[in-house]
Amino acid sequence: MSDQHKEAENEVSRANDEIAKHNQLFDQARESYGSAREKIEAGEDPDKQKDKITEARETLQKARGSLQSASTGMQNMRELDVDPVIKKYGGLLSKAMGAQLSSEAREIEFYGIMEKDPALKENRDRALKILSQAGDDHKQAEKYYADASELAKSNPKIIDLPPDADGENQGSAPNAPEGQQNGDDSGG
Repeated sequence: MSDQHKEAENEVSRANDEIAKHNQLFDQARESYGSAREKIEAGEDPDKQKDKITEARETLQKARGSLQSASTGMQNMRELDVDPVIKKYGGLLSKAMGAQLSSEAREIEFYGIMEKDPALKENRDRALKILSQAGDDHKQAEKYYADASELAKSNPKIIDLPPDADGENQGSAPNAPEGQQNGDDSGG
């Protein structure tokens, strides 16, 4: 195995680690937002939920940092002298993460609106439009993640992914970060 092939494998491994960090923080952000949303929907004072919404926004921003790091690693694979399949795999993951980052940027924008207008009395249409755009970005990310996963599965001798708990040859990099729902599921 060439040094550059080993470097590509290391990039995938690092990306998997960063994606795991992202997923954990992402779930925390969604939990904070979900708690605030439930209380607002139950009739509690929306202004009392601003701290939870701010917490969700800040946690999601941290999560995006991990995903950006993973994406950079995949972009770096383009410079390596490795099998074209590996380069294509890295490119697909990079595109998937780019679309995911775009989706999350829109979700952060939505949380920013919620911080100022928790009941969405004045910004409902704008907020729903942002969530719709986030959902579109997420669908694009899912497509790229699925394409990368299919490429990995069809080239197991070239793309060596770590086995998951079931013994399947599938690492976390080709999967969409867990917990992401279509944008319109997140709205208030």
